Amino acid sequence: MITLHSAMVLAAGLGTRMRPLTEATPKPLLKLAGRSLLDHALDRIADADIRDTVVNAHWFPEQVEAACALRRDPPKVLREDTVLETGGGVRNALPDLGPDPFLVVNGDAFWLDGPRPALEKLAERFDPDSMDALLLVMRAASVEGEVGRGDFRMDPMGRLLRPREREIVPYMFAGVQIVHPRLFEDAPDGAFSTNILWDRAIETGRLYGLVHDGAWFHLSTPADLRKAEGLLASNLVKPQF
Repeated sequence: MITLHSAMVLAAGLGTRMRPLTEATPKPLLKLAGRSLLDHALDRIADADIRDTVVNAHWFPEQVEAACALRRDPPKVLREDTVLETGGGVRNALPDLGPDPFLVVNGDAFWLDGPRPALEKLAERFDPDSMDALLLVMRAASVEGEVGRGDFRMDPMGRLLRPREREIVPYMFAGVQIVHPRLFEDAPDGAFSTNILWDRAIETGRLYGLVHDGAWFHLSTPADLRKAEGLLASNLVKPQF
C-alpha cells in the first residue's frame, strides 16, 4: 500500500459531445446531484486525505478558477493556452505533483464507492516496483450507454492488455488512475494522449487494472447526464457525500 500525497484533476477538455451544455460552461462544472462534477472529484480526493491537488483548465478557465477558489483547501489551477490532452496535461503538471506516485482523475469522472472507497483500494493495490500505472476499470457490460468494443482485457495477474483486432473486451477505463512519474519518462512534448504511455507500459507488462465494485456513470452526452440524474433521484443508486 502507498500513501498518496498529490493528485490531479483533468478539467481542460472542450466537452464537445456534451454540447450545448458546454457551449458556455466547462464540462467538469456541469452539475449532478446538486454539485459540479469537479466538486465531486475534489471531494473524493479530500476524503482520501490528499491535500496537494492540481486542476488544469483551458475552456473558460476563469470559471474553473472561481469554482476552485470556493473550496476550503483550494487546489492549484494550471491554465493551458492550448489543449494539451490527457498526457500532455499531466506532463505539464509534473513539477507540482512531486516524485512519488500520484492520483489522476478525469474531470467528468463520477463514481459511487462500493464497500470500501475506490481510492483507498487503488492505493492499497498499487505496487510501485511492478506498476507504472494502475487504472480503475469497469466491466463494460455493467455500464449503460455506448461503450464501443471496450478498452482492455486483463490477465489473471491484473495486467491490462489491448484488444486484438475486432475483439470485444470486457473492461473500460473509469477515469481514475494512480500513476508513477516514470510513466512519463521520454514522453513527447506538447499535446498527446495518455494512451501512448499506457501502450508503452503494456509492452513491458507494467499497466494494471483494478475492477471497481461500486456504481459508475458514463457521462459523455447530455442524455447520459440526464440518465444519471434520474437514477440518483430515484434512489436506485445513492451518492455518498
